Amino acid sequence: MQSNVLYEKTGRVAFLTLNRPEKLNALDYATNDRLLSLLDQIEADDEIGAVILTGAGERAFSAGGDIHEFTQSIRRGTDEAVRDFCRRGQRMTARFEAFPKPVIAAVNGIAFGGGCEITESVHLAIASEEAVFAKPEINIGIPPTFGGTQRLPRLAGRKRALELLLTGDTFGPQRAHELGLVNDVVPGEDLLPAAFDLAERILRHSSLAAARIITAVTRGINTTIEEGLLIEREQFARMCATADVQEGLDAWIARRTPNYLGQ
Repeated sequence: MQSNVLYEKTGRVAFLTLNRPEKLNALDYATNDRLLSLLDQIEADDEIGAVILTGAGERAFSAGGDIHEFTQSIRRGTDEAVRDFCRRGQRMTARFEAFPKPVIAAVNGIAFGGGCEITESVHLAIASEEAVFAKPEINIGIPPTFGGTQRLPRLAGRKRALELLLTGDTFGPQRAHELGLVNDVVPGEDLLPAAFDLAERILRHSSLAAARIITAVTRGINTTIEEGLLIEREQFARMCATADVQEGLDAWIARRTPNYLGQ
């Protein structure tokens, strides 16, 4: 039986592919659970320093939650729907958001609903010129359930986010770039090379420092500036006694490239 999420190690990059192309890579419960399991495995692997996530096939990154499966949960009652669909999806996107290794979405096509919410939650994203985004949950009478009502306003601003959330309208990759949802837009054939290039530009630096930066930004973005600065100091203090700091300083003084452990 073919896996619904493919996993390949390419150097120090974990390359994940949502693998339900016949369903436009819809996020059924098994796919969400598989992603969480793989992220646990990747976090424990010291050889991996970054993650790239894309979708199988030529049409979709992910069309969002598996509506047929979700419908069955709704019919069995609110408690089950909240537990199996909403909490599961929120757990998955929260894991991406707080993951200590940089996660890059390579958005190769449709990114609707949960697919858009994954894009919102990961640290970095590159879209192909063929990508198309939407927050279509209102079309079936629900709000977004994987964090979309919270993350999109923080990325795009309240009024721009509400327009997308309340209309369900599709929008293209350039608009996604303007809204801060993706970092860059490239031709389709350049998407994965661009994602791997971005990963390599990150991987030349200390993986410990990258983790501390991600933690400081993720924890601090929703706090006051005073609380955020305290978090920043805490993350700096955690780095001070590490070999990576000493190596980085020594390399800078000697005008050489740092040689971090495990790289």
